[in-house]
Amino acid sequence: MRYIWQHPNWPNFTWQSDQLLDAVSLARLCQGKLLSKVNSLGMYLSREAQAEILTEEGVKTAAIEGQTLDRDSVRSSVARQLGLPTAGLPDAGRHVDGLVSMLLDASLNYDKPLTTKKLKSWQAALFPTGYSGLRRIRTGKWRGSDPMQVVSGPIGHEKIHFEAPPSNIIDSEIKKFVSWWEKGSTQGDGLLRAGIAHFRFVTIHPFEDGNGRIARALTDMALAQDEKQPARFYSLSSRIMADRDKYYNVLEYCQKGDGEITSWLKWFLGCFQRAVEDAQTLISKVLAKGEFWQKYGQTTLNDRQRKIINRLLDAGPGGFEGGLTTRKYVSIAKVSRTTAFREISDLVKKRILLKNQGKGRSVSYDIKW
Repeated sequence: MRYIWQHPNWPNFTWQSDQLLDAVSLARLCQGKLLSKVNSLGMYLSREAQAEILTEEGVKTAAIEGQTLDRDSVRSSVARQLGLPTAGLPDAGRHVDGLVSMLLDASLNYDKPLTTKKLKSWQAALFPTGYSGLRRIRTGKWRGSDPMQVVSGPIGHEKIHFEAPPSNIIDSEIKKFVSWWEKGSTQGDGLLRAGIAHFRFVTIHPFEDGNGRIARALTDMALAQDEKQPARFYSLSSRIMADRDKYYNVLEYCQKGDGEITSWLKWFLGCFQRAVEDAQTLISKVLAKGEFWQKYGQTTLNDRQRKIINRLLDAGPGGFEGGLTTRKYVSIAKVSRTTAFREISDLVKKRILLKNQGKGRSVSYDIKW
């Protein structure tokens, strides 16, 4: 026996509950604080917060797989699909739209049945052209007969973490997985169920590509079922990306075991807790943005000025490196230097912008926080 799926006990996992009690308690405490803060937001601000998190999730879940997505393109797709303003944002490509659609479907339709058809449609949405990079892959179908190895690292220096089950048992394994999933709340604690779902799907690895992104979408769906609300206000993928080496190490360790997955669940709960703690900062930024527009919502501004202000608000205090300069205004708003200077002066006059220290070419501005 080499891998967990070859063990007679598969997929009946075991774990040491006493080693997880503190981790579950801390995760639940952080979760409760965040959801309480979210409930204080208005409907529009909640959607703004959701858009921020979903954009981060889209960028980072792709980054874990070595794919770099343009953040503005992801934000554009998120805003359009959530019904938020898209002024000044670029058009998103089909692959970005497919990723965002999958993430939204996982959360918005958390109470809908999980089916093999849904899983296959998610994978097809991730690869609308039928290619993963330059490689032609099977889309909307289980992988072929070639052995599937789960690897990380750059091409030529990959590290093999484990080998997935053979393709001839994928269909039966996924049917068992879906049957297990549909038992829902009877699986015990919702956070543990989310961690188990992630681990089990990654182990099966049913597709030629996209398995990690789909596993993280399933985790979001399980968490949405646990919280009974159709929006995530934290990005698990962001934390997995930050701890990627540990993520792969603990996966590899448990894949070569006999079904005892305490170490995986302990890591997963810690990752969840850190993701929720990170979200506290982001939600605070969204609140600050909402309070700003509540104050200046009736102030006469053109679309370019609003675009610039939102960029500054999104960056947060001190987040716009070097402050806003006339040159940056020209680049972002696509206007002449004369127009940029005039519109900046108007924002200063309206006490929206403050001039930072400096003279000549070093003159810069920032929001009056």
